[in-house]
Amino acid sequence: MSTLTKYRIEVTIDKLTNSIVNTISGDSFETIVNPVNKADLRMISAKTNWKFDWKKEFRLKDRVTYKLSIIDNHEVVQGLMSLSDCRNHYYIHLIESAPFNTGSPKLYEGVPGNLFAFACKLSQEQGYQGFVAFASKTRLISHYEKSLGATHIGNHKMIIFPENAAILINKYYK
Repeated sequence: MSTLTKYRIEVTIDKLTNSIVNTISGDSFETIVNPVNKADLRMISAKTNWKFDWKKEFRLKDRVTYKLSIIDNHEVVQGLMSLSDCRNHYYIHLIESAPFNTGSPKLYEGVPGNLFAFACKLSQEQGYQGFVAFASKTRLISHYEKSLGATHIGNHKMIIFPENAAILINKYYK
């Protein structure tokens, strides 16, 4: 299980929205999360300013990599996340917003929150009550406590418990 502690999440939750929101127009766009396929990975690399090696992550057998996209535009990946099913909760290894959704100016807000909410929803659907765990960078522990309602249980480990998972699920999926 040492692979579960390899990474520490360092994405900032910019805004909890009910979808993703265009920062220029203020328009909301419904999203969909699907497993990544090899074709998706052609444009996801350090050359296109993604921070993590998602091709390597995709090949790992103990997890599934998911992409967030706008319902009417599946080809453009808004963000990525890799998850493991730990048989009583889901573990998030990595989350990353697309390069055009980070920093200032960014095109869409709400991408990281949307991905966390999806992990909680998947956990709930699997019968795990919404339990999700991840490891955080030290400087972001209090950020995740405030923005996601995650609980720090020590040694960088964070858990989203069912009541806060339900809040995220309702925000994005109800």
